[in-house]
Amino acid sequence: MKKKKTWKTFGQRIRSIREEKGISLEDLALETGYPLDALAQVENDEVIPPVSLVLQLGQTFKMDIEQVEDEEERKASKKRARSHKKRVDSYAYVSLTQPGLDRHLHAYLVTIEAKTEHSGAEYHHEGEEFIYVLRGGLSIQVGQNITKLKEGGNIHFNSALHHKLSNPTSEATELLVVIFVP
Repeated sequence: MKKKKTWKTFGQRIRSIREEKGISLEDLALETGYPLDALAQVENDEVIPPVSLVLQLGQTFKMDIEQVEDEEERKASKKRARSHKKRVDSYAYVSLTQPGLDRHLHAYLVTIEAKTEHSGAEYHHEGEEFIYVLRGGLSIQVGQNITKLKEGGNIHFNSALHHKLSNPTSEATELLVVIFVP
């Protein structure tokens, strides 16, 4: 009987999947468009990956990365409140939709602290993205275009284009981000 794999961290899961598929870290960087050092930091659990990288990894591995978790983690995540935020360099987010390989729409509540500039790699992933500003303000760069949005403002764009978010206001910004991945 084959022993079930158990992972302790997200980074360990990603490394294991990558190695099972025979993909080098360098090739993964080329496939996802994310820098080698950023991917290494994720695998070493030095950073929590942004939503866009999780989506890119899912496309590359042809699986729903958010569903890849061991039994212990599955039990623990059921116990956690829905309000559990994942924090990345530039923002925090809460998934509002259930993951699934057959699901193409992903919704997130995103919080960007006041006066926060985007740091790290620009985001990009296959599909479309819709952002609605619930509170505060947003500056978003999509490709070479910069759009400034206030509360109630929105933008819909091709998320395969490099994009980055920042909050130029003096208060925290809350966004509803809906991503369609084909």
